[in-house]
Amino acid sequence: MEEKVTAASLTTRKGKEKIVMVTATDEPTGRLVDRAGVDVVLVGDSLAMAVLGRPNTLSLTVEEMVHHTRAVAAGVRRALLVADMPFGSFQVSVGETVRNACRLVGEAGAEAVKLEGARVEEVRALVRAGIPVMGHVGLTPQSLHLFGGYRVQGKSLTAAQNLVSQARALEEAGVFALVVEGVPPSVGKAITAAVGIPTIGIGAGPSCDGQVLVLADLLGLSARPAPRFVRRYADLADTICQAVARFAADVREGSFPTVQECYPDPPEVAAWAAGEV
Repeated sequence: MEEKVTAASLTTRKGKEKIVMVTATDEPTGRLVDRAGVDVVLVGDSLAMAVLGRPNTLSLTVEEMVHHTRAVAAGVRRALLVADMPFGSFQVSVGETVRNACRLVGEAGAEAVKLEGARVEEVRALVRAGIPVMGHVGLTPQSLHLFGGYRVQGKSLTAAQNLVSQARALEEAGVFALVVEGVPPSVGKAITAAVGIPTIGIGAGPSCDGQVLVLADLLGLSARPAPRFVRRYADLADTICQAVARFAADVREGSFPTVQECYPDPPEVAAWAAGEV
């Protein structure tokens, strides 16, 4: 087994080796992406949309995140397991932030948490509590109403400079890595150059220290239109539909199950069932 990835070891990858992060939502997906060799498995609040069919991430609860994180943790061995802090779990107070993060780590098995925005005081408190924190700047989906939708951030010089300032502030507060989402490539490059911690991009250009995609998007399982930054590596939606349709046809035709797919009949029981005894 390869060496376990930790928050501390991930920081040493800055500028040396690209970091791969993929989301997972249950034991099978956690096990498979871990087996595929990703560095970080994120239990993202995107599961609200990708798995639970909701219009955005805002309704996901701490209980649901604990549930899914515990399931993913059962399948992950080598990769670093990071859990998103859902909307409302860190905005109320610093104390509430620490309590909720402790649940995700202690109760659910996460090895780090991720929270959106320039939440410097919350990050400091979590680090003091011994919890590694991944930051997230740029297009932060939990702020979609504030942004007026899923809009690219950092499109003006002032906005770009502000994102660099946020990234530096989060680094100073103690985050070990930073997701940069939905910004022009030049802004992703500027943020990456401005901090000494790894940046993981999603719609932020190729200059980030790593990249992340939602597994349902990567595999072609999502019903929603794919964002511009998504590259589909499979079309499992059609594969699954075809497999289930073949099963349904076999059942309706009577060709499933065959003798080979049944348990052997004890002769005495078979004779009794046939009315021979």
